[in-house]
Amino acid sequence: MLDYNEPRKTLSDMRAEMVRAYDSINPAKLKQRIAELEKQQNADNFWEDADNARKVSKEISQLSSKVEKFEKMIARIDEAADMVDIVELEQDESEDENLLASIRELSEQVESLSLATLLSGKYDALNAILTLHAGAGGTEAQDWCSMLYRMYTRYVEREGWSCTELDYLAGDEAGIKSVTFRVEGDNAYGYLKAEKGVHRLVRISPFDANARRHTSFASLEVMPEIIDTSEIEIRPEDLKVDTYRSSGAGGQHVNKTESAIRITHIPTGIIVACQNERSQIQNREVAMQMLRSKLIERREREREEEAAAISGQLKKIEWGSQIRSYVFCPYTMVKDHRTGYETGNVQAVMDGDLEGFINEYLKLSSIQE
Repeated sequence: MLDYNEPRKTLSDMRAEMVRAYDSINPAKLKQRIAELEKQQNADNFWEDADNARKVSKEISQLSSKVEKFEKMIARIDEAADMVDIVELEQDESEDENLLASIRELSEQVESLSLATLLSGKYDALNAILTLHAGAGGTEAQDWCSMLYRMYTRYVEREGWSCTELDYLAGDEAGIKSVTFRVEGDNAYGYLKAEKGVHRLVRISPFDANARRHTSFASLEVMPEIIDTSEIEIRPEDLKVDTYRSSGAGGQHVNKTESAIRITHIPTGIIVACQNERSQIQNREVAMQMLRSKLIERREREREEEAAAISGQLKKIEWGSQIRSYVFCPYTMVKDHRTGYETGNVQAVMDGDLEGFINEYLKLSSIQE
């Protein structure tokens, strides 16, 4: 017979944790902001400025969703507590396992939602722009780059976000040399910044006739998508703009005209490219967004490094650090070198199961700050 006081205690602790997390986002302030924005939305001339209307509507949606997630989770915990009373009253042992399973599922969701409160950085709520680069090693590294691209698109699907490819450079024989893609979703940058760095693969190479073990590397760059043009100044004279023909699969515009854009920021040497849009003007606009995002990411990284140097903390958050190893042979393991988190289920990870790695990184980052 189940001791029903144990699930009651678990649910009570979960509710206290959820209320604490809910209070930390200052719901009263968020609701006040929602009311102010809705007042703007109800004005007669609101839709005359389409850009502002879109911006206001998006903020209302994001803030409302943030508040509703916590309120719904607290209500679900209360419902589960009521269910404990019902199951105990009916003395139906066949429902005990279903009850415990639902509490375990709730516990995972509560932890995930609590971790979301750690995403309080200036850019955490924004969409993310990711760029994967194959390391040295030719086809083997390029194949690894394509495997990581698939892994991240699967993760995006699991989160219910959307993914748009912006630039793509195919490998010489197989795989990908580099790919840039935009991820749109709540706190996309806040979560995905945990993946920035070098990813290492150890496996028996399918491209080696002698079936030898190979080590390959690919790097991931993660930037917040900066829409606000006033966030950082870019002078026209600092830009070198090149056009070229799109090379990826797509509509009739592909390979017909020089619609693809490559922009070099001369002072920093940063290069961005976009070939996904249908016109040169659209590709240029997206490429400029990417450049602003890269410059912001560079500025924030320099600030983090300066703060770490002043405080004497040695944080492995700098670009270029090897953050994770994926071992396919002689054993199976994926291990994060920053947090120590690991799993033997390599296939699940390659299918986008990254929540454990990202959550552990967020926990570690909150402790170090």
